[in-house]
Amino acid sequence: MNSVLASRRTALLLVGPALLVYTAITLIPIVWSFGYTFFSGGLIQGFTFAGLKNFQQFFTDPNAWNALGFTVKYALIVTIGQVAVGYLLALLYVFFLKRASGFVRTVVFFPVVLPTVAVSLLFQRMFQLTPQPGPANALIQAFGGTGTDFLGHADSAFWVLIVMDIWRSMGFYAVLLFAGLVDIPDEIIESARLDGAGGWSLVRRIVIPLSAPVLLSSIIFSINGTLKVFDSVVALTNGGPGNATTPLTLYMFQTAFTYGDYGYGSTIALMLTILCLIVTVFIFRGTRRDLTKA
Repeated sequence: MNSVLASRRTALLLVGPALLVYTAITLIPIVWSFGYTFFSGGLIQGFTFAGLKNFQQFFTDPNAWNALGFTVKYALIVTIGQVAVGYLLALLYVFFLKRASGFVRTVVFFPVVLPTVAVSLLFQRMFQLTPQPGPANALIQAFGGTGTDFLGHADSAFWVLIVMDIWRSMGFYAVLLFAGLVDIPDEIIESARLDGAGGWSLVRRIVIPLSAPVLLSSIIFSINGTLKVFDSVVALTNGGPGNATTPLTLYMFQTAFTYGDYGYGSTIALMLTILCLIVTVFIFRGTRRDLTKA
């Protein structure tokens, strides 16, 4: 078997089909999209060479900067919420519920498998004001308030979106981090407890360092996913009110497919890709520096 796998022809035969499909579906569209950044126009009106004008337009476009600001703000808050809540749930599974955590994990994981549209409709009903107040406004009115159009105001719509995305994804990160926590040897935990470590001290000095690799993977996975948020925004607010909850992905979609400017839309997509790469490299270097100091 080793001699067979060592053969370059065999390796090429095994990897070749997957590499060919990957090139056709991923690499070629990426290069094609990059080429569009130097042109303006679309399929209907045709393309004209624009040089670097699309990049100049991006850096002077207030709508692009608003979308970038929303994207970064959303990504930071949701990433912290997803990983923090998921980690707390994972600690609950391991140290408190233990073998009885299977049912709780299933219930908490259930929102992950629900369609985004279904979750968005659920939250729209929960926070609606008219024609019939949802549970949130019914509770406010029960205490003498007048109710609020949560999705009609920029600040409240933002936080409803935050709560929804943390709620529907925390089960996934809880299971992911749970898999990292169960790999910690019980002997190390028991030795730390015999040495007097317990509670927050045990978590801070033993559990977090030993689960750092899966925690780092969760952070990178979460930050890249939240920077590319699209479906939950479209389903819940469609970028509104106005463009208050419009991320770069939705602005790119509107630019390319609603207004037909493929060149500028591809430029926005490229800027988003660069942002994801910068954030990932920054996290890797920061954690590597911390590990080196440790």
